[in-house]
Amino acid sequence: MATAAARRYSKAILELAEAAGEVKLWTERLEVVRQFLTDPDLAAVLANPSVTVQRRKQVVETLGTHLMGREGLNLVKLLIETGRVQEIDGVIDEFHRLADLAAGRVRATAVTAIELPQKDVDQLLADLSRQLGKEVRLEVEVDPAIMGGLVLHVGDQLIDASVRTRLLQLRRRLATV
Repeated sequence: MATAAARRYSKAILELAEAAGEVKLWTERLEVVRQFLTDPDLAAVLANPSVTVQRRKQVVETLGTHLMGREGLNLVKLLIETGRVQEIDGVIDEFHRLADLAAGRVRATAVTAIELPQKDVDQLLADLSRQLGKEVRLEVEVDPAIMGGLVLHVGDQLIDASVRTRLLQLRRRLATV
């Protein structure tokens, strides 16, 4: 869950991106920023309280200008100044959520016990898009612990049709008899 600060940053970035017609470019830029900030060596420098904020900004300017462009570098510097470098994942996740919302898209995650054939993934995606009346961005994950069936997360909704959940429900009913 994104913090209030991450939501503010994301909203500002999206407004900037929409005004410039660069939402897709910002999506790519933010991923470069994430990779840059999560580099273990750089993260150690940025988290070191003995390194001044000014020196941290100089380090990222030296290392990252060519990677993320001026705008991405400005974001990194702002995160350093405000002590919010560790919130980059929340900023990016919230940016994606807001961009999808603005574009009329919805993100969904399907969890299955085994890897689905691509034709089944395509069918699930088509069915979801038709039922929701929106473009769906589907991520498929495999979790053998669900034993079978499907767990579907769409926005803030959860549909659990897994074998594991059905067995737990059956166990509860049998225990009350």
